Amino acid sequence: MRAPTGSIVGLCSASATMFAVGMAFLGYWGVHEPLPWRPRDIAVVTLAFIGFAALGSVPWIATTPVASDADEKVQPARRAFGVGVILIWLSVLVAIVG
Repeated sequence: MRAPTGSIVGLCSASATMFAVGMAFLGYWGVHEPLPWRPRDIAVVTLAFIGFAALGSVPWIATTPVASDADEKVQPARRAFGVGVILIWLSVLVAIVG
């Protein structure tokens, strides 16, 4: 089996970077505070966790062995990355606006 190259490596490192940015946001935002949670807080954490799941699945999707063409898994990995990024930024937006 060949080592991943090109856009697969880029997608994996970009998803890891966005995952780290999201974790830093949640740590700074105050998930660890003992105050009672409001519906907005639950929405922020839910959006972020679903985004983390999408971003965490990118390397798995992109590096899954395929029978013929390696580009076969790049499109689903790009979609998962896009969904994850959008959900993380929506989480940030809800935290700031709400």
